Amino acid sequence: MVEVRYFAAIADAVGKNSEVLDLPATATVGDLRTTLSATYGAKLDPMLKVCAYLIGDELTRDATAPLTTRVDVLPPFAGG
Repeated sequence: MVEVRYFAAIADAVGKNSEVLDLPATATVGDLRTTLSATYGAKLDPMLKVCAYLIGDELTRDATAPLTTRVDVLPPFAGG
């Protein structure tokens, strides 16, 4: 089980701030992106590809990075 927390535009796109997904212990960021695309539709793919994934204390975009029990999905932020 992986707790996935969504922020900003990705939270708006999936319609929630977090959820728990039943993913295998060997799941990667790529597996998470595939699961989210299958669940919420392929229109989410472009956003998922530019998101950063906070796994523990490490921020990554590497699709082969292994997941832990909690992952934060962070879209690019713009400031002004």
